[in-house]
Amino acid sequence: MKNTKDTNLIVGIDEKISLRYAFFLGLQHVFAMDLYIVPIILAGILSLDAQNTAYFIQMSFIAAGIATLIQTGLCMRLPIMQGPSYIPIGALAAIGSKLGLQAMVGSLIPGSLFLMILGYPLRFLSKIISKFIPHIVGGTVIVIVGISLMPVAMTNIFTAPGNLKINCVLALISSALLVSCMMIGRKSNKFGKAVRLTSVMISLIGGTIAASLLGVVDFTPVTKAAWFSFPKLLPFGKPVFDLKAILTMLFIYAVILVETSGTWFAVSAVTGSELTDEGLNRGAVGEGIGCFVGALFGGTPMTGYSTNAGIIAVTGVGSRMAIIAGGIILVALGMLPKLMNVIACIPSAVVSGVFAVVCVIIAMNGFKSIQHEEFDERNMLLIGLPILLALGTTVLPKDILNSLPSLANYIFSSGITVGALAAVILNILLPKAPVEVSKSQEYEEAV
Repeated sequence: MKNTKDTNLIVGIDEKISLRYAFFLGLQHVFAMDLYIVPIILAGILSLDAQNTAYFIQMSFIAAGIATLIQTGLCMRLPIMQGPSYIPIGALAAIGSKLGLQAMVGSLIPGSLFLMILGYPLRFLSKIISKFIPHIVGGTVIVIVGISLMPVAMTNIFTAPGNLKINCVLALISSALLVSCMMIGRKSNKFGKAVRLTSVMISLIGGTIAASLLGVVDFTPVTKAAWFSFPKLLPFGKPVFDLKAILTMLFIYAVILVETSGTWFAVSAVTGSELTDEGLNRGAVGEGIGCFVGALFGGTPMTGYSTNAGIIAVTGVGSRMAIIAGGIILVALGMLPKLMNVIACIPSAVVSGVFAVVCVIIAMNGFKSIQHEEFDERNMLLIGLPILLALGTTVLPKDILNSLPSLANYIFSSGITVGALAAVILNILLPKAPVEVSKSQEYEEAV
């Protein structure tokens, strides 16, 4: 693999850095991930209490850390941080609400094993990506992820426990703080970079302080929590394997593959590292192991985080040592229940205000990734129709949704799933003009 060729990297992916430098850079990657948002949102939808929410977050941190160490250190060997995926939120919420947490965990295990098999022994993932997930499809899925989660963020603000007016004020404060930090972070000086890297943390702390002043924060669970605890395998009990839930999650895993391949493309572009067939298949194994670990710890499926590609671009350091340090930090944080309870006590409205802005950033990154595509009639339909279907799914009336068969109900509970599948199918069905075919081949050869 190439390291610094044709990139602005100061340190290549296989170059060694000091342990102190690796720790500092790893900490920045952890701050930039916002991986506690997914378990908090899912826990809120599942109506988990503060203690179980804290435990859910704790297990997500540990699973993300282990998945990062496996993917970066052993499997794909690219600087990729792993964390909970936004994509399965809707489907997992539907399965968990109707069948229970044990069935939710049980639905995750077969799909993770399937991902591993796709990489080895089948060695089939590289063929799937090259045939069904070109750059325009991967970018469209990122757009769909951002847009589909926007209504979730807004709904959580309006339905959060407590006074509606106070919740709206708290959401406005946290989102305004995040936007302000992002604007300050545009400055190239040290202060600007520091504010940008800690922008989400600043927003959550600021929103929580405002909530505390308004008397709507209860830190009692923090005082009762232990400082240190070891993780438990299968914390919600023995998994229950429901066929319809498993089939639904197989669809979801297919969509997660589309999402994570977009992250691989982004990291490859930033680091100047070639994505070989061997690397893609090893990546599938790492992704599958990470998702399996997430299920064992009662968490959610893991995926590569594209935001960390941006951190690599900003710092100019692509060394895998920094990412490995980030994985170790995540595992360490996951063993500190008191810290996890602090995060769990952050009001839902504060988190949702930040989450809403994060959705905008995700969507805009998706548009940015496809800005160099030719916007002819075919590509406009390929991008626009999946977005339409994803949005249509999010506003589907509950009575219609509940009248569907269970499998269809789970699938249509997630606008991201519907939109991503539509993007893949439309890319196959919509005919390409001969000129477009040649341009697409030229682009893939250039990448």
